[in-house]
Amino acid sequence: METLKKLYIEKIVPSLKEKFGYTTDMQVPRIEKIVLNMGVGDATVDSKYLEAALKDLEAIAMQKPVVTKAKKSIAGFKLREGNKIGCKVTLRGDKMYVFLEKLISIALPRTRDFRGISKSSFDGRGNYTLGIKEQLIFPEVEYDNVIKVRGLDVVIVTSAKTNEEGLELLTQFGLPFRK
Repeated sequence: METLKKLYIEKIVPSLKEKFGYTTDMQVPRIEKIVLNMGVGDATVDSKYLEAALKDLEAIAMQKPVVTKAKKSIAGFKLREGNKIGCKVTLRGDKMYVFLEKLISIALPRTRDFRGISKSSFDGRGNYTLGIKEQLIFPEVEYDNVIKVRGLDVVIVTSAKTNEEGLELLTQFGLPFRK
């Protein structure tokens, strides 16, 4: 199976150049990075939840995640500034393409009642955010070792200027958008 990087260079770049009228390859939008973020609100109560989330995220991304801390205190959530409340990973280069391929071909089809992902989750600048309800759709996460089922956010950052360009780029990569 050809890799997504090769697909991008050989098929997607010429196709987008033709569709949007770009004059050089450097104008064509590309995926710059993919950020995986897992919020662990329970970490304020028990640190084992955070450790489990770190382990799951590392298995999914094949890269060590960093711990995120609260920026300010919120009494209603029993949260103090500096508390550890989540973890994230930024994927670039080959690891990013490997993750994207895994997301498209393995993880998303394993989602229950999957009918495609929403086209409305673009931010206005061509970046796409996808919420995944449970980390179990990734084959690397072992079901027996999961303490608590939790979701994660996948943010695909592109160099596209508009949502239309971003949508076209991600569609050509094979993301299953709803019709």
